Amino acid sequence: MSDSKVTQLDKTRGAHDEALISEVRGIMEAESLSQTALSQLTGVGKARLSQWLNGVYKGNVAAVETDVRRWLESRQASAALEGQMPTAPEWVETPSARAVLSALSFAQMAEAVSVIYGGAGVGKTTTLARYRDQAPNVWVVTATPAASAPGPILARIAQVLGIRASGAVHVVEANIIERVSETRGLLVIDEAQHLTHRALDAIRSIHDAAGIGLALVGNEIVYSQLTGGSRSVGFAQLFSRVAKRVRLSRAKDADVTALLEAWGIADKESRQLCLGIGRRPGALRGLSQTLRLASMFAAATGAARPSAEHIRDAWQDLGGEA
Repeated sequence: MSDSKVTQLDKTRGAHDEALISEVRGIMEAESLSQTALSQLTGVGKARLSQWLNGVYKGNVAAVETDVRRWLESRQASAALEGQMPTAPEWVETPSARAVLSALSFAQMAEAVSVIYGGAGVGKTTTLARYRDQAPNVWVVTATPAASAPGPILARIAQVLGIRASGAVHVVEANIIERVSETRGLLVIDEAQHLTHRALDAIRSIHDAAGIGLALVGNEIVYSQLTGGSRSVGFAQLFSRVAKRVRLSRAKDADVTALLEAWGIADKESRQLCLGIGRRPGALRGLSQTLRLASMFAAATGAARPSAEHIRDAWQDLGGEA
């Protein structure tokens, strides 16, 4: 084999970039990043990554290091973007949020059932997270089309509770009841409109047997299911237990005003523009995203706060209607 071919082989198979290895090891140590997690992030197989980190990989070193460098460049780009992104208010106590908190608190204290329903983007899910973080023994479980029947939703509840989620449905149910009994807790089912009649009844049974609060949260379908023509057959037992109902059809002007106060938006033109955005579908969620992008636009021009022009540009850039 010629000297040039040997040199080329060394470049691809033998020569490890020690500085790159040191940089990656430093990140792993600083962020408690395991080799398994790093493998997933870089796309480099665990065995190859381990050998490369130890400087003994005999395969195509250049290919591994290309993937690692690509990951590092992506990290740097993300960090730069985060540096430009303004910090959004973590949570804003709007009138709608207070209504949700009240329903959750009542359900937990009274060991009753609350139903919270309405349009998307009015802050239901973020308020659930807020209550869960502040109150003891609150378990928020999100239903999906794939977890709409008794077995899957009970398994998901068990996972949130940190108990075994596999096995016969009746065994999982019994384990859930044992875990939550005498806790004065609250079970919250978000996106509850996905649940079947039998799944809702299974959750109602847990509420009855364990003596805990229950909150069903979702869109208008949640309540229409409980009050529809088949209610007397399918939902009579559950409907009779509903003690508090909160309907959030859309964001209130007061909700938008509270959000604007949190963002420090004071000028009249900007506030009127934001009120118009807040009355559209998507409401507070869409407005929050708009204000965040508008703040980026403002920062790029050296402005401390976004103007009406920044907000209008951000709304249109996100696909909002003019």
